[in-house]
Amino acid sequence: MKIGNITFSLDTGKCPAWLFYRMKKLGGIISELIVEEYGVDELIKRLSHPIWFQSLGCALAFDWNSSGLTVVLTSALKEAFKERKLEIYICGGKGKTSKKTPSEMEKLSEILNFDMGYYISLSKLIAKVDNSLIQDGFTLYHHTFIISKNKNWAVVQQGMNTKLSLARRYHWSSFNVDINDLTTEPHLGIVSDLKLKKVFNLTDAMSKENKNIILKLINHPSDLFNDLDVLLKEKKKIPNLFLDQNDFRYHPVLEEKFNLKKIKQIIKEASFLEPKTFEDLLINTKVGPKTLRAVSLIGELVYNKPVSYKDPTRYSFANGGKDGVPYPVDRKIYDEVISLLNKALVISRKKLFSLR
Repeated sequence: MKIGNITFSLDTGKCPAWLFYRMKKLGGIISELIVEEYGVDELIKRLSHPIWFQSLGCALAFDWNSSGLTVVLTSALKEAFKERKLEIYICGGKGKTSKKTPSEMEKLSEILNFDMGYYISLSKLIAKVDNSLIQDGFTLYHHTFIISKNKNWAVVQQGMNTKLSLARRYHWSSFNVDINDLTTEPHLGIVSDLKLKKVFNLTDAMSKENKNIILKLINHPSDLFNDLDVLLKEKKKIPNLFLDQNDFRYHPVLEEKFNLKKIKQIIKEASFLEPKTFEDLLINTKVGPKTLRAVSLIGELVYNKPVSYKDPTRYSFANGGKDGVPYPVDRKIYDEVISLLNKALVISRKKLFSLR
């Protein structure tokens, strides 16, 4: 699995202090047991798997169908990893904390003894792919970058759709991903209860030619502006102007509302930088969701290179659940589980020491 996502309901509640304390303890112990037995990279692999991540949150007694699981679990693990010095680090978090991801990653340079510049750019690119290339109505508000001493990494980020009252979580992993092309079908093995009928999806292989046209047009803005003027001023006539009515089956032209002046300014600035690849376009320019849709529409209607509208999408309790589902958390049993696993960790360390 390269990446995955999972969908669940938005949660407005708050994790009680007593539960967060125990989640940090038990999550830390489980993580350390995995690291002791299999190494830090195995933990990276597991955190990048949406179902394993969800199962861990459930095992720590958080609500299986709550958006809060992502935020609270990553926050608890972030603190646990620091306390236990596992040589695996989590940067970023929810809201304003997610914007601190680059600065937190910079601070790791001295600890990990390698330059984090590449990974900071990677973090930004991944966020833009899920927010701009996959326009599924879920706006990102949580982003964490997880990296090990061995330079292997995972990304866990989450977006919300307020109209549907749902959240969708996206997982990325350095294992088996094509690092030379993170914009074409990176989502292998996606899990979601909700499959949307229409998602503007530039990561689909079907969108490859449309993506090439976007890059070409942005590097030749004069041609693009002529097409945009026709497109946005006479869009009601577009099906008859450009394509046979039967061929016009992808882009919902009449639903689009563009600020032509703003889009042209963004394109001018982008063309000045002469992006060579789609990654360059995403990382180094201000091109965002609306600009991509506008230029993609030109690629479809004028050059007959359609974009994909296929949604790229493809749970366990051990200690109860925070809201009493399937049963209330028994704090005494939870503490006994922590104590028992802690003892197991001590025994594991003794065995490893004796083998050395």
